[in-house]
Amino acid sequence: MDEILAVKNLNMGFNTGIGFRKALFDVSFSVKKGQMHALVGESGCGKSMSAMSILNLLPKNAEIKSGCILFNHKNILSLKENEMREIRGSKIALIPQDPMTSLNPLYTIGNQLIEVIELHQNLKGNYAKEKAIEALKKVQIPSAEERFNQYPHEFSGGMKQRAIIAMALACNAEFIIADEPTTALDVTIQAQIMKLLSDIKKDFGTSILLITHDLALVSQYADEISVMYSGRIVENAPTKEFFENTNHPYSIALLKSLPENKNKKLSAIKGQPPSIMEDISGCRFHNRCKFCIPTQCVTKIPDLKFIAKNHSSACFLN
Repeated sequence: MDEILAVKNLNMGFNTGIGFRKALFDVSFSVKKGQMHALVGESGCGKSMSAMSILNLLPKNAEIKSGCILFNHKNILSLKENEMREIRGSKIALIPQDPMTSLNPLYTIGNQLIEVIELHQNLKGNYAKEKAIEALKKVQIPSAEERFNQYPHEFSGGMKQRAIIAMALACNAEFIIADEPTTALDVTIQAQIMKLLSDIKKDFGTSILLITHDLALVSQYADEISVMYSGRIVENAPTKEFFENTNHPYSIALLKSLPENKNKKLSAIKGQPPSIMEDISGCRFHNRCKFCIPTQCVTKIPDLKFIAKNHSSACFLN
């Protein structure tokens, strides 16, 4: 299956008062056309920075040192800002973490949809309005014609998230980055939003990069998974293969920390993920890993290598 996105050996960091500090280390993963790929890891591991690198929306003090990001086989890191603006929204859309702060409270939902449609679809007037209402219907917002004229404060959290997804659909985006799209929502609405994203993937062939820390969601909806720890990809695999043959010690520890039933004691991962201000030699997980081999893990960086078909892991135990 053809890839719509391929991130290859991406190295990114921040220029700070004490020098350059790396945040992403040789990050490599790919998303196939028409599939949902999950990027998983603890908070602060670099998931959102990877997404912002794809969109070229990094903070001013951030710098990509090396690597490439191929979107439809074109390296978007080499594009000028005006070329990148043509891709954002129209070809690559972002569903941000917090729908509550992603919409302008001073404008109606309809006005905000029309603004995006006019910018990226070159439609005006009634044509743009029809496209906007059609998008609201696609994301299953009831009474779309009435909701079109309402303001964000009149929408619930789940409805706001649907409105943002409608913007992506209205512009016919080929690729959606969903950055923790269910974090601010209650459990029932979470399921509805994930079902909606899954339906969009199936009905329109849209490719989705799902950024999350929720492995339960991943097991239900994702086709493939990449596990990230402290700025590095430590495991890549199709979802079924990942859950049946989990390989990397960090991935194993993540799965053991899931609440399987109310009578089973949770297994916590000891210690804390390292800060980007810390200089760590060897495998960045070695100080939390019960399988650590001091002669290797503390001094050498394990390569991400294939251990089975389409399944790669970065661990000296392989």
